[in-house]
Amino acid sequence: MTILGYSIKPKLWSVIVTMIFFVLFIQLGNWQLSRADEKKMRQEQLDQLSKEPIVTLPDSLVKLKDFQYRMVEVRGEYVPKHTILLDNKTFKGIAGYHVLTPIRLVDSSTHVLINRGWIATGPDRTRLPELPVMEGEVTVTGIVVSPIQRMLQLSEPVGRNVVWGNFDLKRYEEITGLVLQPVLVLQKNESEDGLVRQWERPGSGSDRNLGYAIQWFSLAGTIIVIFLVLNVKRSRSENKQT
Repeated sequence: MTILGYSIKPKLWSVIVTMIFFVLFIQLGNWQLSRADEKKMRQEQLDQLSKEPIVTLPDSLVKLKDFQYRMVEVRGEYVPKHTILLDNKTFKGIAGYHVLTPIRLVDSSTHVLINRGWIATGPDRTRLPELPVMEGEVTVTGIVVSPIQRMLQLSEPVGRNVVWGNFDLKRYEEITGLVLQPVLVLQKNESEDGLVRQWERPGSGSDRNLGYAIQWFSLAGTIIVIFLVLNVKRSRSENKQT
């Protein structure tokens, strides 16, 4: 094929490979755009919910969707023996854990799991950090998020292992025997426990997804340029005339 004095004679395999990667990169770019849109919508939802008054989390079981991203108040007593540490959490580049402790609601057998904050691992990971104990009735205010916490994990927690790589609410209920609300509350109010509570805003990171989308679209454009460079040449007739 000759167009404007340039000859295009690609091999079939190069066309197939180019089209496969071009479509793949475009799809990945579109996926990142959809992720960015989801996060923007979530941020708008958070902005709206932040203007609403704090609600008390009831002792009757609720649905996550009815309270997600709402500011709630939880009143009861901590159950320290069921505290777990969620691994692979960093703060300002320092490795650490998130401390998760259930609260038994006042005059109820229902519990609410509280993410109390971040604590450093220390120089020796074989020794767990000393965890602060809060005794008596407490009132916690915080934001409701999904209890599903997934990270890369090489092994599952066995029995009453304190350190968890991933958090599974059903597994936690089976191990502890507790009745839990299907939520996780990120504690916002201060308490004298030394834990760090600087939470990343749920739904943040849309700019990062937009950046990834641009990268994928750039790769799609790049592979077309490479294809043209390797397969487009000036025709012989044009070369003779020059």
